[in-house]
Amino acid sequence: FSSNSQHENETETYRAFNVSFPTSVVGWFSNSSSVLSIFVGRFSKSRCNDCLSFLSRIGYQIPIFAGFCIMFMSTIMFAFSSSYTLLFLARSLQGVGSACSSVAGMGMLASVYTDDAERGHAIGIALGGLAMGVLVGPPFGSVLYEFVGKTAPFLILAFLALFDGALQLFVLKPTKVEPESQKGTPLLTLLKDPYILIAAGAICFGNMGIAMMEPTLPIWMMETMCARKWQLGIAFLPASISYLIGTNIFGKLAHKMGRWLCALIGMVMVGVSVVCVPFASSINGLIVPNFGVGFAIGMVDSSMMPIMGYLVDLRHVSVYGSVYAIADVAFCMGFALGPSIGGSIAETIGFAWLMTIIGIVDICFAPLCLFLRNPPGQEEKIVSSQSPSKTTQRQIKNIQLYLKQNQQN
Repeated sequence: FSSNSQHENETETYRAFNVSFPTSVVGWFSNSSSVLSIFVGRFSKSRCNDCLSFLSRIGYQIPIFAGFCIMFMSTIMFAFSSSYTLLFLARSLQGVGSACSSVAGMGMLASVYTDDAERGHAIGIALGGLAMGVLVGPPFGSVLYEFVGKTAPFLILAFLALFDGALQLFVLKPTKVEPESQKGTPLLTLLKDPYILIAAGAICFGNMGIAMMEPTLPIWMMETMCARKWQLGIAFLPASISYLIGTNIFGKLAHKMGRWLCALIGMVMVGVSVVCVPFASSINGLIVPNFGVGFAIGMVDSSMMPIMGYLVDLRHVSVYGSVYAIADVAFCMGFALGPSIGGSIAETIGFAWLMTIIGIVDICFAPLCLFLRNPPGQEEKIVSSQSPSKTTQRQIKNIQLYLKQNQQN
């Protein structure tokens, strides 16, 4: 965009830019990070034909630090790249680093916090950290970009990333290899679990709404509201603040009220909120629907992320690398399909219809969360699919007889 202070000239410059880079192209650039995250999240977590968890062999610390190194390189590339190709490459590298850090980080939390309530609270705090980045990022980047330049925000971010890397070296000690004590469930087996698929679907479709808004809402604001550049980032501020509030509140509350119910309500709220976005006629009119979108996604994420670990504990082996790879792939699927499909739909039938479609999809998916109310455990599955041996039957009868005698006494 032009740095001219006259808003009319900025609008004309935007229109010329939009002809060269239409909404669909902006969408594909936005989703390149998520596409690479999908491949890394899917294939770097398994090895050989039996899909053994790679994280269980080396532990969680090394992938987290590797993710930091890759994201630091991508941030430097963002600062000094001037062509679409280099920016696309930097965005893709960012997806690789994000996949390494997020999957290993969630797996480490699930492994350290074995109690379900504590795990939900810890993951809620971690998602709050994600929300802080999303909260600060858009206004920080848009304001510095307009008043200082493109390079400044990325150099500041790279300095903060170095500080984070130093903390990891001292706290996590990524040079140590700490493999899991047991072999995890094969990834293909987890993908066949319908309850894990429902939880992953909620994460995917819940985040797809905001993913579709990221490349399309700023363009729609420029066309309908003549918004300034700094306002394009500020528009997402209510969603970021409410996401931070939602993840911290429902990290604890979801365990008490039922994570399935929290996710169901959140999916409905996401659908209703995104449908209301196109009715805004000014940037102030975006505050309430964007706040609703962020708060509802916070409800879904803080419910479904812990339930992924709970389902593995309940129905599989308690090794979490593979299941959080699935969760990360689901999250990235939303942010990969959202911008690419959303950009094309917005170009074809308009932004309002795009929001209506994703809103209806979220509301229709919500009832599936009812199946997560009381999922069967591993013992129930074994009893229903296999008949116990004669030795096992005799042991069960002896235990029942022993308990009966104790009750009589």
